[in-house]
Amino acid sequence: MKKRIYEWIFFRLMGWKIKGAFDPEIKKCVIMVMPHTSWHDFYIGLFARGIINLEMHYVAKAELFRFPFGGYFRWMGGAPLDRSGGQNKVDSIAEIFHKRSVFRMAIAPEGTRKKVAELKTGFYYIALKAGVPIIPVAFDYGKKEVNVGGYFYPTGNITADLKALMAHFSGVSGKYPQNDFDIEKMLQS
Repeated sequence: MKKRIYEWIFFRLMGWKIKGAFDPEIKKCVIMVMPHTSWHDFYIGLFARGIINLEMHYVAKAELFRFPFGGYFRWMGGAPLDRSGGQNKVDSIAEIFHKRSVFRMAIAPEGTRKKVAELKTGFYYIALKAGVPIIPVAFDYGKKEVNVGGYFYPTGNITADLKALMAHFSGVSGKYPQNDFDIEKMLQS
């Protein structure tokens, strides 16, 4: 019932569509979501996740998972990030992948909704360390489309791998295009 409501709102009322698909057999992956230029991306992602109907997650600082909102954040797919014991974020998140049988982690490499000149590369190193694929997912406001790309296993050559991943986002427009990461510049370098 909930899925049908999401579909009705997302497809009929909002006029969006979903292109591509997740392979439900892939239980662990890093979902690279771009461009991230607006708070609207949050509910676009929630509707898409509800329609796709697969377990998807995110990480946030452990303090958010305390009473009174901890249960809600877990219910929404959140995983607390414990950085105690001297672990860095990449190691801590890779450990979450190792502990869980299903963990599809969504992350926005821009790290903010503002214009950035460089992407944060933690998502890449998390996938590499955890041995999981990266799935590029474009939120294209110009076409009103959530576009799910193919699975990409990082090779360790970040320069070549980022160019291969960025090709999925070529021509994609965020809610506020003036804040889009300059993908074409990266592809030409």
